[in-house]
Amino acid sequence: MSLSVSDPMLYAYLLVILAGFLPTDVFRFAAVLFSRRLDEDSEALIFVRAVATALLAGVIARLVLFPAGDLAGVPLWLRLLTIAAGVAAYLLFRKSVFAGVIVAEIVIVGGAILFR
Repeated sequence: MSLSVSDPMLYAYLLVILAGFLPTDVFRFAAVLFSRRLDEDSEALIFVRAVATALLAGVIARLVLFPAGDLAGVPLWLRLLTIAAGVAAYLLFRKSVFAGVIVAEIVIVGGAILFR
């Protein structure tokens, strides 16, 4: 597959880059520059971290307690076991988020396959 100047797909890719990637990349770059001046222990950053953690906990609770789509077919006990396994792996592997996510994925996919 090759793109030429007359190919409309080329313009679609350019639009995605210009409208999607570049604006967010500019803000990410600015955040890196401005974050150097922030005190990590400031009240504002502690508040932002607390709000972000609460939002993430809310999303996870919603996914576990009120699932949609294919996750709704997975029993509640398996969804709760998945969280427990992910947290246990996170703690066992020296607070590795990667290990927690991988173990939780293995538990939920394996359990869904075995108990359907």
